[in-house]
Amino acid sequence: MRSVRHRPVLRALAPRTLRGRLSLVALTTAALLITALTVVFNTVVERHLRHQADDELRARATAVAATVDTSGPRVRVLETANDQLLDTNVWIYAGKRLLEKPPATAESSPLTRTAGRLAARGAPDCATVHAGGQRSVRLCARPVSGGNATATVVTALDLAPYQSSADTLLRGSLTLDAVMLVCAYVLTRLAVGRALRPVRTMTDQATQRSAVASDQRFSTGGGPAELARLGTSLDALLDRIRAVLRHEQQLTGELSHELRTPLTRIIAELDWWGSRPRSAAETRATHEVIDEAAQSMRTICDTLLRDARDNAADTSTAPGTADVVPVLGRLAQCLDTPAQVKTVVGAEDGRLEAGVAPAFLERVVSPLLANAVRYARSTVTVSVRRIPGAVVIDITDDGPGVPEAFVGELFQPGRRADPDDGHRGAGLGLPLARRLARSAGGEVFHDAGHAPGARFTVTLPAG
Repeated sequence: MRSVRHRPVLRALAPRTLRGRLSLVALTTAALLITALTVVFNTVVERHLRHQADDELRARATAVAATVDTSGPRVRVLETANDQLLDTNVWIYAGKRLLEKPPATAESSPLTRTAGRLAARGAPDCATVHAGGQRSVRLCARPVSGGNATATVVTALDLAPYQSSADTLLRGSLTLDAVMLVCAYVLTRLAVGRALRPVRTMTDQATQRSAVASDQRFSTGGGPAELARLGTSLDALLDRIRAVLRHEQQLTGELSHELRTPLTRIIAELDWWGSRPRSAAETRATHEVIDEAAQSMRTICDTLLRDARDNAADTSTAPGTADVVPVLGRLAQCLDTPAQVKTVVGAEDGRLEAGVAPAFLERVVSPLLANAVRYARSTVTVSVRRIPGAVVIDITDDGPGVPEAFVGELFQPGRRADPDDGHRGAGLGLPLARRLARSAGGEVFHDAGHAPGARFTVTLPAG
């Protein structure tokens, strides 16, 4: 429960920026590594100093052993010129019997007791004794054999100078560690700040470009691979946002343009009806005109909104390729074709690919093919051919064709050659087909010189 309470505190103390978090991670990693190296270094130094002390004790024991005579039945200590120097911190045992000891050391002192234990073992050995508070003394025993007698020399050495050297090295290494950690933290912050500078630049650019429309790109190249991938993702996101905005603007423009005509008719009829008293027949005629205009407005709204939903849900506006003939054949089979009308799909070459996605190709050709099937008497012919850099689709029917007086208004939204021909439609299919084709770099046009019937031609970039 206590750790759960501490989590909000830890989260509050954690750095808020990515730079601070990366610097903290680097500092923690460096601290762990430096701590491990410091422990290893000081352990090695301490062992090395202890070995130096043991070597000094063995050398002194060897010098003292030269004054011990074990050739006779009893152990004798020979007097030398440096006898006082040799007696300093030296114990000599004959078996377990103490022959000599340092003058200033009592037999009951910890040093003498430890020296006795080392001599009793009868083998080379060392031990450390803590005497006088923080004072440490190192003792080493060296057996002396020869003849019938056996002796043991025990020498002692104060470890204070060695411990002082070890403490000095420890303090020095800790000071060096602190300096290295500070330098590592500063250098890490500088390096991370420099590495994240392109990210800050991209953030500022994104802020500016979100407020002002811009065609500049994030993925300009020359940077690290991770930032290049981020720039590519941001560019794709901007492209989608621009596409959504274009669709929204286009939908708004088309709605305002297409609804203006029926709305004007409604206003004109209401003004005419209210200008003077009208008979029941005239009122009924006015109601019929208003109803027809309202129905036209609803159809226009439904068509444009459905097209907008298709644009939002369909990713076919992105580049792609489509095998034209199979797509057209599948589209022809899905249409509600009258029994007396036959649809023929063919191509001059074998495989023809357009530089658009299959769904996009269907949305361009579908209104043209639906019109051809609707007005054809017996046959609708769809032929595909290739020209340099493009694919051409000709849709021909043997119907009555387009009235000459209506050719100029054929691709105007909301216009129909004969609104009373019994076919429901808002007059938006051909304008939408042309708009989609032009958005992909193609075109839709009517062949006014073709007779009998009608011929519409679609050009799209080759895949």
